[in-house]
This record gives sequence, structure tokens and C-alpha cells, in this order.
Amino acid sequence: MYRQIFHCLGAYKKYALLAPVTVIGEVILEVLIPMMMARIINIGISNGDVPYVIKMGAVMIITALLSLCFGALSGRFAAVAATGLSKGLRKKLFHQVQDFSFSNIDKFSTASLITRLTTDVTNTQNAFQMVIRMLVRAPIMLVLATFMAVRINASLAGIFLVAVPVLAVSLGLIISLAFPRFTKMLKKYDALNADVQENLIAIRVVKAFVREKFENEKFHNSADLLRAAQKKAEKIIIFNMPIMQFVMYGCMIAVCWFGGMQIISGHMETGDLMSFFSYLTQILMSLMMVAMICVMLVLSKASITRILEIFDESPDIQNPSASAVMENGSIVFENVNFSYGNDPQNLTLQNISLTIHSGETVGIIGGTGSAKTTLVQLIPRLYDVLQGRVLVGGHDVREYDLKSLRDQVAMVLQKNVLFSGSIRSNLKWGNENASEQEISAACQAAQAENFILSFPDGYDTDLGQGGVNVSGGQKQRLCIARALLKKPKIIILDDSTSAVDTATDSKIRAAFREELAGTTTIIIAQRISSICDADKIIVLNEGKIDAIGTHEELLKNNAIYREVYESQQKGVA
Repeated sequence: MYRQIFHCLGAYKKYALLAPVTVIGEVILEVLIPMMMARIINIGISNGDVPYVIKMGAVMIITALLSLCFGALSGRFAAVAATGLSKGLRKKLFHQVQDFSFSNIDKFSTASLITRLTTDVTNTQNAFQMVIRMLVRAPIMLVLATFMAVRINASLAGIFLVAVPVLAVSLGLIISLAFPRFTKMLKKYDALNADVQENLIAIRVVKAFVREKFENEKFHNSADLLRAAQKKAEKIIIFNMPIMQFVMYGCMIAVCWFGGMQIISGHMETGDLMSFFSYLTQILMSLMMVAMICVMLVLSKASITRILEIFDESPDIQNPSASAVMENGSIVFENVNFSYGNDPQNLTLQNISLTIHSGETVGIIGGTGSAKTTLVQLIPRLYDVLQGRVLVGGHDVREYDLKSLRDQVAMVLQKNVLFSGSIRSNLKWGNENASEQEISAACQAAQAENFILSFPDGYDTDLGQGGVNVSGGQKQRLCIARALLKKPKIIILDDSTSAVDTATDSKIRAAFREELAGTTTIIIAQRISSICDADKIIVLNEGKIDAIGTHEELLKNNAIYREVYESQQKGVA
């Protein structure tokens, strides 16, 4: 577990090594100070030797300053190493998510991924910073201070033999009880983040339906569940400090009693007792540090486990060792079965056999839930088939390099997504090297240029987050233009003109016939008018092909298509 985490340090490993080295120097110097103090009392003050007191006092000051310098350096090195680790973790997590297939992403909620990239990484960063400082400092301080205490008075040091087992047992119980509670607490963080994300994305719907009160109550419930989970976890952790203090003060009382008796009997000097107290404090503080680190590691272990779940998730879709070259835009489905859960008993697509020739325009229609989107997502290999195979350009899609395949298959998804930035920067997602003429031609074909030029800044208009300042129809046309800029062999329009009027839809289809004469075009639509002039139309019903034919053939021979057509004609009438 920790080896995978530390691997993300990268160039910051040297700081992770320098931090404990400087901590060791700090501890050694700190342990020497009580010994010097004992000599000042036992030799200098007892004998009235002022020069000795001044000399040892100067040595003590220099030692303390050097210890301070080492401490400052260790703090800086640990901070740099910890922030470097968090950077490496976030980078690796984000890259891993980018490599996920749709089926991998389906296993984790968006809110959970955000929590892992933020809260869980921060918990790990804080724990790592404590480990390379305090977890090094505490054991070394404990060993050296104990050695010095035994050297001063072995019988008095026997008090620690009683204290350490008490602390160890108590700490073990606290850790074993706290870990599962912290794991549950982090899941409540996921739920809270999910509520916040959902509310902010759908804020216009919330306002339109006047559901602010409901959303406030939902958030309050999530926050209250998180508070309760935190309280339940902290209930165990808070016992740590009282137990530590009880043991610490008990040891001090015992040392006062037995040390005082030995001074009275002449078996111990005053300076030795004072330095013994200093070593006692160092020992007990070291034990308290160990306890604090263990508590932090409990929380970080829960976070690290969640981070490693992402690292260990193997992308379902892998690139082949040798890549095929796409020669044309033909598409063939051979006895394809597909299920989102890879469950052969619960198929989303069943026995799909279909041939689409290069350059054809194909329409797909069917009721809600008939797996229209699922069918076309198999073409650019966003999902892999369960059985059968999908051939594009004469080769199985699993034989293509993913980048080369998807560069040749442009998709305008059902949910139109734009990114923060200008219209031009969004369009260049289709082709980052596109010229102004190519951008203009694509926007003209998508019937988008008129409204773009109506903005004061034209193509440099800032879209805001997710394109909040353009309408649904404008979003769709920008997404179509972005896809056209790829100049693909296959273009898939997944209900991508649903928000535009029929006249604009007709103009877009006319432009497609001119601009995409040699491109295979697949149009998923709810309106018959959007696909009636396609070379062939596929009717899907409950994940199966119900019929394939032209508009006229399906009107004659297919009840589902005829029913949809007649219902839409009545609507027009």
C-alpha cells in the first residue's frame, strides 16, 4: 500500500530523505541539553565555578540554536516533500481516470472521485508530513532519552516499564475501533459532495421549480449525517489524550516521589534529578507523538485505501500491441451482444447484425430505452462488446489504437458538453490546428456562424463554465461544428438536433449532404423528418433490430415506424 503511494514522490524523494536526516540531527542535539544542564548544577553551581557555568551555558545555547536550525530545515524539507507527494498523487489519479473506459467510470460516482482527489489526498499529505518528521523524531527521541535516563538512574527508569504497556494497549484499542468509523465518515463526504455537485449543475432547474427549500433540507441532512459520522469517529479518538496525560502525570508523580527519596538518602544528585525530569518529559512527549501519528495514520489509511481503489482499477479497454489502419468508414456488427454489467442474463443489446457501407447516411430510431446510444457507443469503442464483434473500416475495433480510432470517429453526444473558454478554443477540440477558414466552414455547415458573429466578441466570446451563456440549440450547433472540424471518416449525431427548429435541422442535413459526401453518417433522432432521407433507417426495439429499410419501405412494412410517423403527422396537423 505505502510503496504505491511513495512511488508518487518522483523528484521530491530527496526532500523526503533530507527531512528525517535533519530530524535526527535535531533530536541528538536536543537530548544533549539536559545532560549539560545537569553538569552545570552538579559541577558548576555546587562548586561555585562561575567560568565552568559560563562555558557550559554557552555550549548549551549553541547546541539549542543548532537544534533549532535542524528543526527548521526538517520542517521545510517535510513540507516540500508532502506537497510534492500530493501533487504526484493527484496527477496519477487524474491520469488514471482519463484512461478509464466508460464502464470503469460507471463504478465510481463523480462526487466520490472528487473527494478522493481532494480530501483523501490532503489526509494522505498531512499523514506523510507527520511520518517523515514525527514518526522519525519520536522513536529516536524515545530511545536516546531512555538511554540517558537509564544512564542517570536505572532503578528510577523502571517506572517506564509500567507506563509503556498501558499506552500500547490503549492505543491498539483506539486504532482498531476508530478505523472502520473513519472509513464510513469518508463515504458521508462522498454523499455530501454529490448533493453539492448535483445542486450546482442543476441550479436552473432548482430555481425554475422553486425547490430551494427542498435542496436546503437535503443538504442539511447530508451535512448532519457527516457530522454524526465525524462525531462517532472522534468519540474514540478523544480518549487518546486523557490516557496519555494520565500516564504522563502519573510518571512525573512517581519520579518526584522516588527521586526525592533518593536525593534525601544521598543516592542521587539534584542536577541528575532535574535532567531526569527533562528526559522523562522527552520520553512521554515522544510517546504522545507516536499516539498522535497512529491516530493520523488511521484516518490516512482509510483515505489511502480509497486512493488505491482508483490506482488498482484496471481500464477495461486496452490498446492493442499492433495497430490497424482505417481504410474507409464502413461499419459491420456481427452477432453483437452487450451488457453494462457484463451479465449475459441481462443484455442491453441482443443479436445485432448490421452492415453500413462507407459514405452511407443511416438513421436510427426507437423508443426510449431501446439502446440507440449504446449501439453507436460501440463504434468508437467507448464500451467493448460482450459477444460478437464490431468492424470499422474492415478491422475489429479492438485492433485499432484508441486515439487513431476515435480521431476518425466524431461523436456529437446526446448531452452537449462545452468547456470554459472561448468559442474558438472549444471548436479547436475537433482540430487544434484548424485554420480560421476551416472553423468558419464548419460553423456555416452547422448553422452556427450567424449567432456566433452576433456576439460582440464573435469567436472569442467566453462561454463560461459549461457554456452557460448560450442556448441549448446553440450548444448543439457548436458541438456539431466541433465534430465536423475533425474531418472524420464516420460521424455520429446522437439526437443532436433535438433543440433546433425543423428549418435549421433541414439546413444542417442539406449541408451534411454537401460537406460529408464521402463520410459515413449515423443520425439518432426522435423526429422522422430528421432521418427520412437517409439511405437506410434502423428501427430498434428493446435492444434488438426490429427492421431495416428506407423511409418508404418502413412505412409499408414496419408497425413501430408507421406508428411514430403517424403520431408525429397528427402533431403537425
